[in-house]
Amino acid sequence: MIAVVGATGTGKSELALGIAEAHRAQGRTAEVVNADAMQLYRGMDIGTAKLPVAERRGIPHHQLDVLDVTDEASVAAYQRDARAVVDGITAAGGVAVLVGGSGLYVSAVLFDLAFPGTDPALREQLEREHEELGPNALLDRLRRLDPAAAATIDARNPRRLVRAVEIASRSDRVTTSLPSTPRSWRPAHVLHLRRERAQLVTALRARAERMFADGLVDEVAALRERGLEQGRTARAAIGYAQALQVLGGAADVATAVEATSIATRKYARRQVSWFKRYTDTETTRLTTLDVTGADAAALSGLARRIVP
Repeated sequence: MIAVVGATGTGKSELALGIAEAHRAQGRTAEVVNADAMQLYRGMDIGTAKLPVAERRGIPHHQLDVLDVTDEASVAAYQRDARAVVDGITAAGGVAVLVGGSGLYVSAVLFDLAFPGTDPALREQLEREHEELGPNALLDRLRRLDPAAAATIDARNPRRLVRAVEIASRSDRVTTSLPSTPRSWRPAHVLHLRRERAQLVTALRARAERMFADGLVDEVAALRERGLEQGRTARAAIGYAQALQVLGGAADVATAVEATSIATRKYARRQVSWFKRYTDTETTRLTTLDVTGADAAALSGLARRIVP
């Protein structure tokens, strides 16, 4: 298994396609397995930079468009389904290329992480407390129950905060963060892409502008008809939350672009922080690649050098 990871805007999809093509040129099969949580959703295309079918170069892609926007994404369910796909690809003699920037989702496949189930009654109680008392009350509770989780949680994300407190409150809790010495699930070569920060910031700003220019507001309007605002996970996605504000009259497009750009930069910082904790293990080999300035052609050339 090969994993292509890194922050938003580093060129993961292009490199993954190049790797799959390089294997195919040598008579092997290779298939891409998505590890971007928001690309699991049907119809969420523009705002997630989901690769259109016509641009996938005939390479099979898995774990795309498997959820409705009203569904709640579950890393436990994703782990089960993505691993089944990887097992199927490798059992047939192929190479699975895991690609994405959702750190927990990538890690759920690569490493032996366990995830507790949900407790609907406790979840409802915590959501009510968050609504009535605000995030600080739940954050204080999390600090008492699990200081390590509290130190890394994004307290401005209600869904993640509630879920963290739910997990920490249970007797069978399993911390859903990356252990300092994780055990590998299967042998893998992890390719960690990094770009110089100044270039990445510029690229992310351009990405936000392009999303709205390409029709993100119209995409969100169509998804709203399909229940986007009722979905716990999908409605909070970067770009989609801002487009909903445009549709609701709370923001104009320029304001939404700026807010999306800022949110994406903050998310990219969290991604960088997550992936820089990856290290070599007995069965997982890590290669960090500086792709600053690399365009599509350069990434394709890099892929050919990576594949033996």
